[in-house]
Amino acid sequence: MASRPAPSRPAPVSRAAAPVPRQKQAFFHTTNRLMATPKDPYAILGVPRTATQAEIKKAYYGLAKKYHPDTNKDPGAKDKFAEIQSAYEILSDPEKRKQFDQFGPAAFDPSAGPGPGPGGAGGEHPFSGFGGPFSGFGFGGFGRGFGADMGFEDVFTAFTGRRGPMRGTQFMRGDDIEVQVTISFMEAAKGTTKTINIMPLVSCHTCSGSGLRPGTKRTTCRACGGTGERFVDAGPISFGSTCGSCNGTGFSVPRSSECRTCGGDGVVRERKSITVDIPAGVEDNMRLSINGEGDYPATGRAATEDVHATPGNLHVRVRVARDNTFSRQGADILYTATIPLTTAILGGEVTIPTLDGEARVRVPGGTNTGDKMTLAGMGMPKLGTRLGRHGDLRVEFRVAMPKYLSSNARALVEMLADEMGDKTAKRIMGIGKSSGDDAESHKHEGFLKSLWHNLTNHPAHQQKAEGAEESKEGSAKKDDDKQSGSGTGL
Repeated sequence: MASRPAPSRPAPVSRAAAPVPRQKQAFFHTTNRLMATPKDPYAILGVPRTATQAEIKKAYYGLAKKYHPDTNKDPGAKDKFAEIQSAYEILSDPEKRKQFDQFGPAAFDPSAGPGPGPGGAGGEHPFSGFGGPFSGFGFGGFGRGFGADMGFEDVFTAFTGRRGPMRGTQFMRGDDIEVQVTISFMEAAKGTTKTINIMPLVSCHTCSGSGLRPGTKRTTCRACGGTGERFVDAGPISFGSTCGSCNGTGFSVPRSSECRTCGGDGVVRERKSITVDIPAGVEDNMRLSINGEGDYPATGRAATEDVHATPGNLHVRVRVARDNTFSRQGADILYTATIPLTTAILGGEVTIPTLDGEARVRVPGGTNTGDKMTLAGMGMPKLGTRLGRHGDLRVEFRVAMPKYLSSNARALVEMLADEMGDKTAKRIMGIGKSSGDDAESHKHEGFLKSLWHNLTNHPAHQQKAEGAEESKEGSAKKDDDKQSGSGTGL
């Protein structure tokens, strides 16, 4: 078998130029560029479309370890491993992932064009000889429109985002930073300001983010020859992967040329204090975002010197501490008011706390435990609403039952049971059951009944009290007359 030449990137073919003959070769790359029907990388790795990079990496490592040909002797393990590698290369690259999400498998299927060019079945690029199948369509998002002089390699690179020696401006975005801050319940109700200390990556002040010492420049990566890819032969099949030395950029910075401050990364960590305004009404576990306060990208490792760098964002997760007085349901706050038994029976007024101080509320007579009252507009501010709208303060009453009663208090309650016709209540004071010969019992009963009549404004007791008062006044008058008469006699 003739030896296969080293993979190389073909020059773009113009419309007028004849197809460049190439030697036939079996060539499989992890992006499945010769696969007739590319599969869904999300399904291959078993992750949802909303998966984070950490979740994708975890799924990839697990599957790669399981199906690696060195450890898995199953005949289909090698193909499965290549499939996993291909899926991970797409999903681990933000640009490739974006292209798959937008175009689907067609973004990575060379046969998705209008048809193979001359010699396509013999190993030629299926778009060669057409002068660019998308001529006339100005896809400016790829840096320039697809013109007649654009060959397959340019089209394929534009759709797949294959790494290699890059031209033009490279867009880089730094990682996001997430921190947590805890505030009190009242701070959540009124709003507050917190100062957060972070250590994000910032552009190196020594090299201005280039990663180079003064007077030095980047060199072509020796490991991949500037292609950004490395290939491993496995019999008739060649597996390609991103070059680990240059991370697919095709360039490298010699150690002697690296900036001493940042080590060639172009970024350093720097302590920074950020003031965060937390709005009134914020809920527990809510996340606030501050644009541009995250990590700066490592521009020293960029694939080109023309880099458009954007810092990541700072995400502040707010935790609201529990409160001993209030609890919360959305914009409504809940409060449990404990009231005495007598207030629950007779009604009255109680003082309850609010977000703005204290308020007195009326308690209807006959209030039971679990009865509720709503004070409209006295809850939390509603986020995202105008005119300062608030939730409600919902008050739930709990009747406090006395655990101990004095003899007089128990006698009163037993008399209340008699008055209300309660036949099931236990009685131990013997009110209303004492013997006629027991003068002391009569005396005790008279006092309690008199007190009961005073509480209930009983008319009979009022008449009896008026008669007793008149009798008392008459007796006092007679005493005065006697004293006056005795004085006259003398």
